[in-house]
Amino acid sequence: SEFLKGVLASGPDIASGLQDVEPPFPAYHRTILALQKYRKLAREDDGEALPGSGTTMKPGDSYAGVPRLFRLLRLVGDLSPQAGAPSSAVYEGALVDGVKHFQERHGLESTGFLDEETLKALNTPLSRRVAQLELTLERWRWVPHEFVRPPIVVNIPEFRLRANDEKYHWVLSMKVVVGTAYQHQTPAFASEVRSIIFRPYWNVPLGIQREEFLPKIEENPGYLAGNSYEIVDREGNVVGEDPAKDEVKEKLRSGQLGIRQRPGPDNALGLIKFDFPNQFEVYMHGTPSTELFSKSRRDFSHGCIRVEDPVSLASWILRDQPEWSAENIRSAMNGEKTIRVALSKPIPVLIVYGTAVVMEDGDVRFFEDIYGHDAALELALTAGDSRRH
Repeated sequence: SEFLKGVLASGPDIASGLQDVEPPFPAYHRTILALQKYRKLAREDDGEALPGSGTTMKPGDSYAGVPRLFRLLRLVGDLSPQAGAPSSAVYEGALVDGVKHFQERHGLESTGFLDEETLKALNTPLSRRVAQLELTLERWRWVPHEFVRPPIVVNIPEFRLRANDEKYHWVLSMKVVVGTAYQHQTPAFASEVRSIIFRPYWNVPLGIQREEFLPKIEENPGYLAGNSYEIVDREGNVVGEDPAKDEVKEKLRSGQLGIRQRPGPDNALGLIKFDFPNQFEVYMHGTPSTELFSKSRRDFSHGCIRVEDPVSLASWILRDQPEWSAENIRSAMNGEKTIRVALSKPIPVLIVYGTAVVMEDGDVRFFEDIYGHDAALELALTAGDSRRH
């Protein structure tokens, strides 16, 4: 109310007053431009649905949807304006390249095949893309508008981490693995990286200990010893208990005893952990399971965030501490000791949820609402509108 009365109602320049309270990020302003563009595209699109064939269409196949596919790809910019209209019903040439670009923009494997997932994305109404951009803008308004240092931003539906410079331009980008959609969702929140741990232990969370490790111990009493795990008490002291004993399993179930994995290349956290305080016990870390980064959809974790290139991320975070060169970082990761490095200045980190992202070159990308957060936000905003009316 004070802002409305003091700045807008009596201020000399309403536009300037509003601009002062908008997020300062270039990505926010790029999203506004993309929203204007997609509102126009949604009005121009004829909305015809591409036919499904029941099988995956491959380059060289005859496809009845070729004319509509050409119109749609040219409208949304995935097809070069110089590409001529197809003269036959064969799916080939520039159309295949256009589909590959469309797949890349929509978080799909860029194969050029017209499979079920690709047709679903192609048949998503452009009005839906407008809504994704609107919801992403809404979420941009929730984040802090100022940071003492350039932040790290992890976008959950995009499965990607980016680091920003002082002007919020992207200077580092990498793939991440986030929490599974149905059981272990990664939460959205703000915090700050305060330390990096080289060769970390993994303290198994109690829920995972109960639900996953106890059944494995029942099946194979030697599972812990065979996978570099040890049993510890509440103070972190290693205890030489036999996990096959019923009383030990009961203490593990109750949390009187815990399980942790010793440091090493097979550790679930990899060789590096990026620690930031939060109520969810979520953090970023490396991983020995690097094959998951080759997948287009990467929600496989229990909620923590696995990073594709931990050395580059550590180098960027420790850029003000010259003793931590990339060579020294690798040496610590492959050494013998667990080392915690406190940051001289904490680095802000944002875990966000945006299903629309506008790249620095203006390319607009859309991603699946894997956790249903867009649907929930849209419902909440609609309910708010109905209450106001």
